[in-house]
Amino acid sequence: MKNNRNLLLVLTGRGLKYFLLTLLGFAIALIVFHVFQATSIIQVLLSATVLIWFVRIAVSLFCMFAIAMILESWG
Repeated sequence: MKNNRNLLLVLTGRGLKYFLLTLLGFAIALIVFHVFQATSIIQVLLSATVLIWFVRIAVSLFCMFAIAMILESWG
């Protein structure tokens, strides 16, 4: 039996895994900095620039996942 693994789907799944791990680490860092009252670091982490990058990465991963699913169902 031939192994027909879609490379785009595999890469997207790996990217999603590391993106979610990054979000978990980000949340842990925010909690730790909040406990130690490091408000200047919290403001940097919650800046619009950082949040825009997280949204861009999430949208890119979603689009790659959608393309991979279309290619998987087509072939």
